[in-house]
Amino acid sequence: MNVRITHIGGPTVLIEFGGWRLLTDPTFDPAGGDYRFGWGTGSTKLAAPAISAGEVGEIDAVLLSHDHHDDNLDAAGRALLPAAGAVLTTVPGAKRLDAANTRGLAPWGTTTLEAPGKPTIEVTATPCRHGPPLTKPIVGDVIGFALRWEGQEHGVLWISGDTVLYDGVREVADRLDVGTALLHLGGVQFPITGPLRYTMTATEGVELCGQVRPQTAIPIHYEGWKHFREGREAIERELESAPAEVSGAFHWLQIGAPSEVEV
Repeated sequence: MNVRITHIGGPTVLIEFGGWRLLTDPTFDPAGGDYRFGWGTGSTKLAAPAISAGEVGEIDAVLLSHDHHDDNLDAAGRALLPAAGAVLTTVPGAKRLDAANTRGLAPWGTTTLEAPGKPTIEVTATPCRHGPPLTKPIVGDVIGFALRWEGQEHGVLWISGDTVLYDGVREVADRLDVGTALLHLGGVQFPITGPLRYTMTATEGVELCGQVRPQTAIPIHYEGWKHFREGREAIERELESAPAEVSGAFHWLQIGAPSEVEV
């Protein structure tokens, strides 16, 4: 079975299959804006989305890793949420959004997406830690998403969410058979916190893929923002020394162009 995946920019991806249209972390503001993320951190958006909010079309469900950082949910993306069939996010995020179409999931919690004539999707929230140890009170709750439906041949479709590599993420390798992994990379850093990282580096992404062993690994969340410190070149350099079974799994999407991925 094939899935059509369109990388719109940053963490925002449109996933289409079996009549479903799913959107991850909606960010549709224009380039040039300055944003504050709290505790002295912030960033500038460097690139506009490849597809505008007005062009993206009807959305059946939004998979929102977290609602409280503008590089994962900006003003234009937030405006799309009421029209979505469902919004899946963290438990605190669902309380903040406070909308009838919103469901909160704790790590390893599950829910289903159902609609007439479409395959039922089982959605499992996966753990994330959006920074170094002990920073959760500062950075807040984040989740990833594993999608399972009848007809998959190679395992679940997994979106990592904003996370560093830690034991919670490594659990994915033990608990799930992953066919396609959308990896939030970028090695996020901020001047005020020096060398500390808030998303996976290229090195961590390669290490994680060596453990999870997806058939296809798709980097996202690595371009378009000033605080993304490791872009495509850094990831490709790391892949040069990676085992062939890992480097061969990586697949780059042309931003804005739909790609067919076998699941």
